[in-house]
Amino acid sequence: MNLAIFDLDNTLIKGDSDHAWGEFLVERQIVDIEIYAKRNHEFYRDYQRGALDIDAYLNFCLQVLSQHPMQQLLAWRDQFINEKIKPLVLPKAEALIDEHRSAGDTLLIITATNRFVTEPIAALLKIDHLLASEVEQVNGRFTGKPAGIPCYQHGKILRLQEWLQGQGLTPSHSTFYSDSHNDLPLLKEVDAPVAIDPDPELRAYATEHGWPIRSLRHALT
Repeated sequence: MNLAIFDLDNTLIKGDSDHAWGEFLVERQIVDIEIYAKRNHEFYRDYQRGALDIDAYLNFCLQVLSQHPMQQLLAWRDQFINEKIKPLVLPKAEALIDEHRSAGDTLLIITATNRFVTEPIAALLKIDHLLASEVEQVNGRFTGKPAGIPCYQHGKILRLQEWLQGQGLTPSHSTFYSDSHNDLPLLKEVDAPVAIDPDPELRAYATEHGWPIRSLRHALT
């Protein structure tokens, strides 16, 4: 079994879905405009620097899910996907996914962004398997707390190992596509790491180690 693993944000889509969800909440005035927007941007800058406190971030961004009934959250999410995410989907990313699908590979998205936000994006991209940061639920309502191991940095390796064991799968070959130096732990573990429109740190590492560098946004390889 060949496994094709895809990071989501800034890899398969030309933007960050987690940050975009925060901006959507601010635009709709669902959250405190000034406070939430400021913290959302601060956390995103921390992520870009590789200094994100993932536990603090999840506790911040998941609180809004605990403050509204599921029906309302789902309605907002539908609007978010249609207005914010669909325009970010990259045709070359869809072609890459189709290439692996046609080859019979098992397709998997692995992302630090929480499942509530990313599940419909995986469905939009027609990828059945998703590993994301999980959100705790009690009696059908979100508690605002994360559940399990955050799917971030080394946590992606742990979550992937758990998933493979649970599925009873042992890949004969694994490929991982990512844009971020935060994914270096997993990129180093797979058979075929591929840097996609990489940030400066990942580009430098990929160049030094002879990894392929591809673009799904521009007319490059």
